[in-house]
Amino acid sequence: MWVNALDKVDRLVEGWLQEGLLPGVVLDIAISNRFRFQKSYGSFSNGTKKCPIRLNTLFDIASLTKVTATLPAILILVAKGEISLDAPVQKYLPEFRHPLVSIRHLLQHASGLPSDLPVRPREDKRPTLLAEIFAQELQFLPGEDMRYSDLGMILLGIIVERVTGETLDRFVNQYVFAPLGMSDTYYNPEDKLIERVAATEFVNGSFIIGKVHDEKSFQLGGVSGSAGLFATADDLTRYARWWLAPESYDLLPPKLMREAAGLPVRGRGLGWEVSDAPIYVPSCGVSWPSRSFGHTGFTGTSLWIEPEQEISVVFLTNAVHLGRDNKIRELRPILHEAVWSSYRFGG
Repeated sequence: MWVNALDKVDRLVEGWLQEGLLPGVVLDIAISNRFRFQKSYGSFSNGTKKCPIRLNTLFDIASLTKVTATLPAILILVAKGEISLDAPVQKYLPEFRHPLVSIRHLLQHASGLPSDLPVRPREDKRPTLLAEIFAQELQFLPGEDMRYSDLGMILLGIIVERVTGETLDRFVNQYVFAPLGMSDTYYNPEDKLIERVAATEFVNGSFIIGKVHDEKSFQLGGVSGSAGLFATADDLTRYARWWLAPESYDLLPPKLMREAAGLPVRGRGLGWEVSDAPIYVPSCGVSWPSRSFGHTGFTGTSLWIEPEQEISVVFLTNAVHLGRDNKIRELRPILHEAVWSSYRFGG
């Protein structure tokens, strides 16, 4: 039975906490409507005491924001005919100086934009941040290579706001989170939720709690297309369920969603990282089947989906609580390989 098969996964996570490799974890594994494994592990410090991680703990999901907020927002506007995937970014952002870069290029991280801007301390005021992005030179011709870029996803979030006249957080809450029942997914969580938020990094004498960890998103007010969301594992499993059964929801054309998670170009669909091993080995490891798709977040979070068997794995941890020199990139594929092995040989 799957419950027994996942003992290996459970022991793996418990061992990592005992070794001090991770502070705390929520693991949520689902197979269609047939099976669900949910467990919380460990704790974090709020600066004065240890706080247990619970199933309803809110995590800063970092770059999972890209596929949980920005991607569906853009696809909704495509479905409404308000933007086109192959239209130039300049059509919606006249300040952008590169006429050959399309919306699709930004989603596939194939625009040529740099990965990031020079990092500045999070407390620095940065009113020129968008102007800094608009001023960037391309590092390769659009479509000729892939370079993961926060900058492109920030621009996509701005496009959503320009086209709709609404802030990105309000738009995705109305058109994505509320319809999917994701009542525990927020930008800038309110003070009353802070006790449920897992602390991230220790910066300037205290842990960051309830404020986005990513410096650029913080300097943009906590709402951006690249990072900023806080969510529970249960809400992300709800989100994965939509991608596994898009026909069951009247939110987006299933064909458009399949295109987003479809045949990868250099390991990227639209927004999603798509398994194309051994050419592009994804963060879930080499064993997961081709066409599996997912994403990761710098704080320690990840979501992976296997569409044929309808498997989703939500792995939330605040790894940066231990500092930026943590082992999360090594641990993620080990965990996902163990989950897949448990399914193949123990389910």
